[in-house]
Amino acid sequence: MVGRFRKGKSGTPTVPGPTLRATVRPRNARLVRDYVRHVGGDPDSYTEVLPPHMFPQWGLPLLARTLDDVPYDVSRVLNAGCRLEINRALPANEPLLLEGRLEEVDDDGRRAILRQRLVTGTASAPEALVCRVDAILRLAGSGGGVKRAKPTVPEDARQVGRWCAFKYDGFRFGLLTGDLNPIHWVGWYARMFGMRGIILHGFSTVARTAEILNRSLQPGQPVQLQTLEVRFERPVALPADVGVYVDGAGGVFVGDSPGTLACLTGQYTLRQDD
Repeated sequence: MVGRFRKGKSGTPTVPGPTLRATVRPRNARLVRDYVRHVGGDPDSYTEVLPPHMFPQWGLPLLARTLDDVPYDVSRVLNAGCRLEINRALPANEPLLLEGRLEEVDDDGRRAILRQRLVTGTASAPEALVCRVDAILRLAGSGGGVKRAKPTVPEDARQVGRWCAFKYDGFRFGLLTGDLNPIHWVGWYARMFGMRGIILHGFSTVARTAEILNRSLQPGQPVQLQTLEVRFERPVALPADVGVYVDGAGGVFVGDSPGTLACLTGQYTLRQDD
């Protein structure tokens, strides 16, 4: 239906697009606790601050508005990756001040990559969190193109933890965040997109991985991650049991074991003590 409504639009939108702003009320404390528990974190670490990786819960509605004028069927957009820049802790008890815009559109005729920017802050912590979200859309009638080699978990990477996701965790994550894309909980719908079955949200993979890094690299200090930038290499099919691996250069990987195909690759940095 979304595709039908967009048939009259053509061309490439002007980028960067307009900056959209919104103010949302403080997040419900019980919702935050349930979300943190769901992604494997310690709710007691987030009694006064919000988890940075929870940004889809309050930010996706504004990010969706930044795509109002793009000439694509956004119902077929898939998450390609994201970058979180954590400038300071995000207070849990203040209204959230949001700014979002479409930064870039890369359309080569085969696929379109839509790059968006979301800034979240409060009155006492402006621009506490800056997120970049990359979405990819395969264009109708496009050829296969040149396929790049599929990344693997390095053989010498060190496992710092594992996480499990169950069959209906896509639906549960959707309830917690409002992102109820059926590809994550309706099997036949996921197969329409070429998947073998339902897949986990990319943002759920990010959140679970971030909590593993918090727990293993900076125990008891959930905001010590300064940046986390990831690319989604292949879907995490549900149910799943995967490991989180790091190397000596700040690389992070999610996959079954060293030497196997990676579901996620990325880089992280830790905040240095003043």
